[in-house]
Amino acid sequence: MIIGFIGVGKMATAIINGLNKSSHRIIISGSSLARSRQIAEELEVEAAASHQELVENADLIILGIKPQMFDKVLTDLNFHQPIMSMAAGVTLERLASLTSADLPLIRIMPNLNAQILKSTTGLCTNDKVSEDLLVIAKEITDSFGTTVELAEKDFDTFTALAGSSPAYIALFIEALAKAGVKNGLSKQVALTIATQTVLATAENLSLGSDSPHDLIDKVCSPGGTTIAGLMDLERTGLTHSVASSIDTTIAKAKKL
Repeated sequence: MIIGFIGVGKMATAIINGLNKSSHRIIISGSSLARSRQIAEELEVEAAASHQELVENADLIILGIKPQMFDKVLTDLNFHQPIMSMAAGVTLERLASLTSADLPLIRIMPNLNAQILKSTTGLCTNDKVSEDLLVIAKEITDSFGTTVELAEKDFDTFTALAGSSPAYIALFIEALAKAGVKNGLSKQVALTIATQTVLATAENLSLGSDSPHDLIDKVCSPGGTTIAGLMDLERTGLTHSVASSIDTTIAKAKKL
């Protein structure tokens, strides 16, 4: 299959790095021909002379452009193939209005971890997408992580939980590291401890049978240090603060 990328930013580049392990032929078209050729050489893919040339030759189009650029970039292009979009806030309905209501349309939401081929990617489709095409779409998204198929109505929630949360998780790790510095550790040592502990805890939950609640119970000894700290987190509102941040993220996504 010939996969064409319109827009080659950080996320599209991460996806291409995953796809480069597959047998698909990849063509890109960026903001200019010179830029496209430079990126194509770096990624060892092909560059199209224009967006329209790419559209004429690709079997599947992946849109890597920002939401605010959709009207400008897509209006004059004549699509004939399935389209996959990764733009936050751009619904399948809007994508259809900018391209064609008769085309198979796929919406995905990868996250920052695509850069290390460990994205958690949300995926939904319109009713024009066949089972065979869905298999190919999941093959693409699985090439740079794991895929969660869900209804489009849940996309904003997914975006908050998977797309935005790496920033929130990084903030939590930074807070742990600052606490370590406050109590005498160097910043690098504290950051290493916090990062590795968060990484291993997530893996523990992912690979084991314990729920988060089970793990909490295992760490908390009666009258111990952990339960004291945990109660203080609840007193200062960690759970409600996290839920509020997700609600705010969802509300913002609905306004895009």
